[in-house]
Amino acid sequence: MSEKKELDRLGSARLETQKASAARERLQKLFDEGTFVELDAFVKNGTDASGVLTGYGEVEGATLFAFSQDASERGAAVCKAQAKKIVRLYEMAIKMGAPVVGIYDSKGADISEGNEMLAAYSKIVEKAASLSGVVPQVALVLGSCAGLGALAACSADFVVMSEKAELFLTPPAISKDRSDYGDAKAALASGTAQIVCEDEEKAIAAVRGLISLLPENNLSAAATFDFEAPADTSVLTGILDKLCDTALCDITKAIADEGSFTLLSNNFGKGAHTALVTLGGTTVGMVNTCGELDHNGAARIARFVSVCDSFQIPVVTMINTEGVKPSGADEMAGAVRDMARLAHVYAEATTPKIAVVTGSAIGSAYVALANADVVYAWPGAVISAMPVAAAVAFLEGEKITKDTTREQVQAQYCEGEGSAYRAAEGGFVQDIITPADTRDTLIRTLEMLANKRVTRLPKKHSNLPL
Repeated sequence: MSEKKELDRLGSARLETQKASAARERLQKLFDEGTFVELDAFVKNGTDASGVLTGYGEVEGATLFAFSQDASERGAAVCKAQAKKIVRLYEMAIKMGAPVVGIYDSKGADISEGNEMLAAYSKIVEKAASLSGVVPQVALVLGSCAGLGALAACSADFVVMSEKAELFLTPPAISKDRSDYGDAKAALASGTAQIVCEDEEKAIAAVRGLISLLPENNLSAAATFDFEAPADTSVLTGILDKLCDTALCDITKAIADEGSFTLLSNNFGKGAHTALVTLGGTTVGMVNTCGELDHNGAARIARFVSVCDSFQIPVVTMINTEGVKPSGADEMAGAVRDMARLAHVYAEATTPKIAVVTGSAIGSAYVALANADVVYAWPGAVISAMPVAAAVAFLEGEKITKDTTREQVQAQYCEGEGSAYRAAEGGFVQDIITPADTRDTLIRTLEMLANKRVTRLPKKHSNLPL
């Protein structure tokens, strides 16, 4: 066959594989303009297309691998051919040490392949697990993601969804007890999704933003950014008198670089707040607590800190909590397990850790959250082995008289034995700083901790209280 005929044949075949589809458009929007390169374009499932597009490109100039399920081809049913393409993409990402984004939009498995379909899914989950903690993974759910596909998606470090997307193991229609799950709102409320956006465009933009904040892999140096100080820090003025009435988002924004705030897992867990920001141009995981943590709040923080630690992202924890709320329902839901996991994650994390006690750090809350390289406190902070009321009842009950009320004794305890100054005297707090000085103090401390190195005992893996 002549060269011209071969080139014509190649051209027509390539045009067939590059036909317009939502899957291709999504990838083109994800990558920097003109950088997407498709891989395994000619792989088929028998005579049909594989139902997925795979390739690589750049996001803000950094290499990224991605796949996008193509619902226009047999509903993007997962088959051996699709699994083969996705697994190969993962293997390339491992070799290159580059992040992976999976765009999910599939009606499920190709049941005509029977047990071979199970093996295909197993291979995808296995490869995703092998990448975990090595390169950042983001699952972008823009359509249906059900059953075994949900397992694969939730193997990622972050799950981002559009409001119209679906994510579930069992179809809500066949649930025996309730059917108000499966949509993006439910995924956010259950902690399954970290970000939900109103449409595809914003969801893709959110993924680009996440990827730009994360290092390429667990051995890469943290990215640095141009930055500006926060434009509005007025929330920190007089905050000690209104701490419990101030939104956690506002506190974080008043400390972080201007415009760098990315909220994660909103509305999952009470008393907890997690966000990626930049501080002095460096990506930082910000944890903020207020009031009592419920078991989901503890789980939310633990998951977030674990991801940050995987990629050496420093963690700053602002503490104002007495720990898990006293609730029988919370205990039955696993409060002890989730609080133990939270303490375990902080203790195991070797990334730079800074804690700032803004209000209360009582008992288990201090043990878990203040496990840091450096601990600061705001004036008026209370650090105690047990709740103030209990401490007074056990230790200073004799001070309560007809002339001195319980409330007065508790106030005296907070100003004396339970104060940040007493904790500093014992070495449990390294310095007491004002709210206005917090940003500058954190930036200087992060610079000091930049070269932190910790060697752990050799082991296969930690045994988390799952």
